[in-house]
Amino acid sequence: METKKGLQEKIAKGLAIIYVVSLTWIILFKMQFPFENLPQIRHINLVPFAESAVVNGKIDFDEIIGNILIFIPAGLYLNMLKRNWSFFKKVGLIAGISLSYEVLQYLFGIGATDITDLIGNTLGGVVGLGMYRLFLKIGKTEAQANRILTFLASIGTMLMLSLLLLLIVMN
Repeated sequence: METKKGLQEKIAKGLAIIYVVSLTWIILFKMQFPFENLPQIRHINLVPFAESAVVNGKIDFDEIIGNILIFIPAGLYLNMLKRNWSFFKKVGLIAGISLSYEVLQYLFGIGATDITDLIGNTLGGVVGLGMYRLFLKIGKTEAQANRILTFLASIGTMLMLSLLLLLIVMN
């Protein structure tokens, strides 16, 4: 019989895979279905909080906050699945994933490649790493923290998938 820890880790891996697939659809494919409606943009912004972060002369905090929020689960899942990695290795992977999405957007011409997005995404992952530490304090043990996070991630994933399905049906 499989241990609770083994089952919990399999659930966390499955949820992380669903998260990455959803993240790819959101970032690269702009939640479009069918794909021929994707915007054809090939632009690079290397100045933080400039150009694409500015709308009507003001910084678009909604996009920045969205970039932070969408990468919080990356930090949580990474802590759950790679507990033995150092903080800097985890941050490096989060930044690398974000950079990969930004480069792919440029290569496929389906979005603006923006340093502000990279900063926001990485910050979101760091917030997720910090939130995991908070859950460790709440749960008292790593097993309890992972159990709480797996439960919350399951609910969050079901809600996200329901919303994404609703978007597909509505379009």
